Amino acid sequence: MKKTFLYSPYKIKVEEVPEPKILEDEDAIIKIVATCICGSDLWPYRGIDPVPEPIPMGHEYVGIVEEVGKKVKKIKKGQFVVGSFFASDNTCEICKSGYQSGCIRKVFMGDIGMQAEYARVPLADGTLVPIQDKPPDDLIASLLTASDVLGTAWFAAIAADVKPGKWVAVVGDGAVGLLSILSAKIMGAERIILVGSRNPKRQELAKEFGATDIISERGNESIEAVKDLTHGLGVHSAIEAVGTQDAFTMAFKITRPGGHIGVVGVLHDVKISGEEFFSSLTHIHGGPAPVRSFLPELIKLILERKINPGKVFDLVLPLDKVAEGYKAMDERRAIKVLLKP
Repeated sequence: MKKTFLYSPYKIKVEEVPEPKILEDEDAIIKIVATCICGSDLWPYRGIDPVPEPIPMGHEYVGIVEEVGKKVKKIKKGQFVVGSFFASDNTCEICKSGYQSGCIRKVFMGDIGMQAEYARVPLADGTLVPIQDKPPDDLIASLLTASDVLGTAWFAAIAADVKPGKWVAVVGDGAVGLLSILSAKIMGAERIILVGSRNPKRQELAKEFGATDIISERGNESIEAVKDLTHGLGVHSAIEAVGTQDAFTMAFKITRPGGHIGVVGVLHDVKISGEEFFSSLTHIHGGPAPVRSFLPELIKLILERKINPGKVFDLVLPLDKVAEGYKAMDERRAIKVLLKP
């Protein structure tokens, strides 16, 4: 079968490897129907995260179950499934509290590599959510977002305490940022501000998803612009969806005392002083999203066609062309690339 590997910065290859096998009794093997490239995949691609040896790539996926291990009871062969980017047993105390990405048995699916034709999914009963009937083709892209970017955006909005009537700022116009706007809209935010976007295509999609204001300035100018909009108070809720110091500082500076910041960008070299945090009177929450917690709700919204998050995919390529997809996202010519094995 074909599988994607990163050999060194900017060097992506699709290799022929043996098909996966059941290794543990709780495993499932799935035939991947659709996978994609995540913004976080660009960190190792650009050499910001180390690549000491060839590593498998990809952690977002939907597929059809081919085989299950002896202890798998809920997931059946032939089912169409959506899975989280973290495998979890969904039964431990941490999972039951709603934080499956912190499961005591968690497995990061990126270590397995889901940009492939087939994949092994550990802890299948806890990780995968089956859909009764194979969904129509036009919903595949949206269901794929639930595996990570939509689930991450949903968590970002929850972490930022988005509620009806609140003013929300989203820092970052990538797929997670844009879907954070969609999530905030569904959760009833009164005003949703996209901060720091200079890309007309992304701004247009942001408005379609529910953004009421777009601030294209960056740095101190954007902080002042948000303060002006909010009569000097700052927003109730800010979402950091990038992972850089500038983005984190922006989210922190535009949040009012007593406000909440949802941090879901994969942080790199981000620092905040204890004194500054202490005096800010803000709540900060986030981390790797417990997507499994939200999958049933998000899948229902998608199947009922109440949301269309699949619009973040603006480039579709066969798996063989995955290197082109990475290049397009690296150069910001694409918001998010869907791959068809």
